[in-house]
Amino acid sequence: MKILITLIPLLPLLGFIILGLGYRSIPKRVASILGPGTTFLSFILSIILLFNIRYSIFNIHLFPWLSFSGFMVGFDFLIDPLSILMMLIITGVGFIIHVYSTGYMSHDEGFNRFFAYMNLFIFFMLILVMGANYAVMFIGWEGVGLCSYLLIGFWFKNQQFNNAAKKAFIMNRIGDLGFLLGIFLIFLNFKSFNYINVFDIAKTMAPGSGTMIAITLLLFVGAVGKSAQIPLYTWLPDAMAGPTPVSALIHAATMVTAGVYMVARSSVLYVLAPATMEIIGITSLATMFLAAAIAIFQNDIKKVLAYSTISQLGYMFLALSVGAFTGAMFHLMTHAFFKALLFLGAGSVIHAMEGEQDIRKMGGLKNALPKTFWTFLVGTLAIAGLPPLSGFFSKDEILAGVFSAGQSMWIIAVAVTMMTAFYMFRLLYLTFFGSFRGSEHQKTHLHESPAVMTLPLLILAVLAFSGGFLNIPELMGGKGILKEFLAPVFADALKLNQVQHLLVPEKREWFNIVLVIFLVLLMAFRAYRKFGMLETGNGKRETGNGMQDAGSKNVFIRLAENKFYVDEIYDAIFVRPALWLSGALHRFVEVKFIDRIVDGTGNTVIKFSNIIRYLQAGNVGVYLFFMIIGIILILFFNIIL
Repeated sequence: MKILITLIPLLPLLGFIILGLGYRSIPKRVASILGPGTTFLSFILSIILLFNIRYSIFNIHLFPWLSFSGFMVGFDFLIDPLSILMMLIITGVGFIIHVYSTGYMSHDEGFNRFFAYMNLFIFFMLILVMGANYAVMFIGWEGVGLCSYLLIGFWFKNQQFNNAAKKAFIMNRIGDLGFLLGIFLIFLNFKSFNYINVFDIAKTMAPGSGTMIAITLLLFVGAVGKSAQIPLYTWLPDAMAGPTPVSALIHAATMVTAGVYMVARSSVLYVLAPATMEIIGITSLATMFLAAAIAIFQNDIKKVLAYSTISQLGYMFLALSVGAFTGAMFHLMTHAFFKALLFLGAGSVIHAMEGEQDIRKMGGLKNALPKTFWTFLVGTLAIAGLPPLSGFFSKDEILAGVFSAGQSMWIIAVAVTMMTAFYMFRLLYLTFFGSFRGSEHQKTHLHESPAVMTLPLLILAVLAFSGGFLNIPELMGGKGILKEFLAPVFADALKLNQVQHLLVPEKREWFNIVLVIFLVLLMAFRAYRKFGMLETGNGKRETGNGMQDAGSKNVFIRLAENKFYVDEIYDAIFVRPALWLSGALHRFVEVKFIDRIVDGTGNTVIKFSNIIRYLQAGNVGVYLFFMIIGIILILFFNIIL
């Protein structure tokens, strides 16, 4: 069993080493087998592990890692239902995206390098979720941040893409500092990094202590950075500079959910810090609403999905804030299916449009790209939360948990659900319905993607359709399979949970469900009326928003179209002052002070050396003179002393 568990992360690492060392010489055909193949083998081993372990919890010690003052940190893996669920998502969805990438990146000169980076990412993500302590988690945490930087800036010859990669790296470092401080604080108070030890001690502590609030807040800062929540969310839309499969794997299905996983893993700590739970709830609600509002007015097909990802992550954190840990992980799983599907579908559209990403220049693609259209439709229905697709069941579980904790939060969450339906159906209609609004050259070259790209779309469409059946609630006659599967992980947290949940009558729950479905359908119809039959981008719809004439837009619409000027505010408050300060330090401290000291020291040595070298002229008489002077001085000092 230990060997099997160890092989799961080592196989992608092996793929990275081989492809990384031989990326210039290995044929593309070999790379297209090796990259996806190692991930597929890890997926198969994860399935075998699932059937062998089921509901058990195993702590696997691999080797001693750090040892100081009698204290030892082991490189250990914790294998339980939560880590297995994440392993299956990472390797399963990762393999599908790898296969898609063999077609999407087939003509790219960095083909082998791309798969090396992707395999390295899979390795670090597996380390993150398999680690048995916060120290090992931090290795994976930083590793996926590195891989994100490499993949966002994959096309490094474009300076704009390099800037996007640097922005993601820097903003993640801000969050990672909070995460690291939280880990240090855990060690100072619990004398351990190990999950089981920390949680066992924490269970004996009184809820609401300042120490617990400080620890959970610092850990949450890390989650805010990695999972793109307010205020550290602006890196994610810019991260769309990377290849579309990168967006699907890293920025939709896996890396950005690391923060959700970390909070869920630390559920025992968070339920003992009610103040932190409230902060998470407020942050998630604000993020959900802000990102959804911005998504409505985006015209880049990938940017719409990027802001959608930020909003959906807000849903997951909202569930965590009310103690609905299973609901958060359920939505994490279904989101991985339908958002990966939507991103890969967007990639198929971009492929057919020869790199065009502006939905104002698309339209009428459903006939030219039938497989892409039907699978994209499934993804849209799933994220909108319509039954019986997966998004319906996961969102319903979150909304049910939120409603039982507070109706005001539920109202905001439902409003965001309506906004989600509107911007996703807007995206669907502008892309696939109406008449084609691109160039004649693009129109004559429209074609469906090859089978290596459409087959992954079909598989993800099946998962996005049926994934919700894993956790049908008892209200609808289901058994809650996923809830039962994850029960051992969250049992202690649910016992300690301080959030008061109201008993909601069954009729009220059904009323809420029907109401949400009606509102989603209403938004879909509203979007169809505005965008479903759009024939041209001229006139009132010149901007592609189709909302109002430019002169009649209200303040909120103008703000949303400009992304609420958050990037500009950050630039004015942080970036420009930092650049000014660094420039001033360079001119006045570096050049006029430090450089003068260094250069002056060098010049002094040179001048002194020029003087000394005259004494080394090769004249024997001069050498004898100095020798005699030396002897006289030695005798003189000996007599005196």
